[in-house]
Amino acid sequence: MAKNELMELARGFSLLSDATRLGILKLLTGGPKNVTALCKGLRLKQPTISHHLGLLRMGRMVIGNRKGKSVVYVIDTASMKELAAGLAKLAGR
Repeated sequence: MAKNELMELARGFSLLSDATRLGILKLLTGGPKNVTALCKGLRLKQPTISHHLGLLRMGRMVIGNRKGKSVVYVIDTASMKELAAGLAKLAGR
C-alpha cells in the first residue's frame, strides 16, 4: 500500500477509536437521525454530539442533509466501504 493510502486508513481508524463516534455510527445504522435523536439515543448533550458529528463529517464518515431548520445525518456508505476495502487490503485479501 502507498503511504497516502496508509495515512487515509490511519485517519479513519483514529475517528473510529472513540466510543461516542462509534455510538453515533451505530445509531445511524438504524436510519437517518438529527442531532436531537442522537442526543437522546446516546444520553449526551448537544455540544458533545455536534463536536463528534463535525469530526465524522470532516472524515467523510457521515453526511448531513438540511431538512428545514435541522440537519439529518446518514452514514456515508461509500467512504465506509473504502475504509473496509483498505482494511481488507492490509489483511491481504
